[in-house]
Amino acid sequence: MARIVSVHSFRGGTGKSNTVANVAALLAAGGRRVGVVDTDIQSPGIHVLFGQHSAELPKTLNDYLWGRAKIAEAAYDVTPPMEASAGRIFLIPSSAHTTEIARVLREGYDSGDLVRGLRELIDQLALDVLIIDTHPGINEETLLSIAISHTLIVMMRPDSQDYEGTGIAIEVARQLGVPNLLLVVNKVPAVLDRAAMQAQVEQTYNCPVAAMLPHSDELMVLGSEGLFVLRFPAHPMTALYQQIADRLLV
Repeated sequence: MARIVSVHSFRGGTGKSNTVANVAALLAAGGRRVGVVDTDIQSPGIHVLFGQHSAELPKTLNDYLWGRAKIAEAAYDVTPPMEASAGRIFLIPSSAHTTEIARVLREGYDSGDLVRGLRELIDQLALDVLIIDTHPGINEETLLSIAISHTLIVMMRPDSQDYEGTGIAIEVARQLGVPNLLLVVNKVPAVLDRAAMQAQVEQTYNCPVAAMLPHSDELMVLGSEGLFVLRFPAHPMTALYQQIADRLLV
């Protein structure tokens, strides 16, 4: 049975999409068939990390949600060149066109259709792992995505506003009965003691930390132009992304 993973943050700017894309690439390199769904419909962007441009995506998740296409028609094989492997990555992007985003803001959509589509996607693409890149904050669509997940990863930064919001996200997930909860702390300054911070975070939320990701100049310079783990396979950050990927398979 496919593992469904939601990656969420209470606030934007936590590095959620970068983490989703790089972890997906590592899972595929290990031979898994991975689906990545961008449900951040109000501010989509993960397609850029996979080298896709909105003008080259004739079908998107929006088309499925508004009955213009089947969800599998919006799935694109974005598997990057890797060593011989049976793994694949299928991206289901959201539309980056302003008219489509405006329609979401104005009309919304049936979140039940989203859940049904995700289950169809798993069957039709024979996925091993489905990763949902959620919209920051708490809304109906995010709650439904979290509720059907086997694992929820909550991304946070070492910031006071993130600490409070993360507590809310973790509590909601517990009320929804998500089996596995993981935290990822991102953009940790080098001057901080990462081991001490990890212990503090785990104690605060009674939740394991899958990785403490430091601030990375290389990641910032890359600027979403490609997948970090493929550009820098020997980098310590890549090992930390692999650490997250391994936790999803336990």
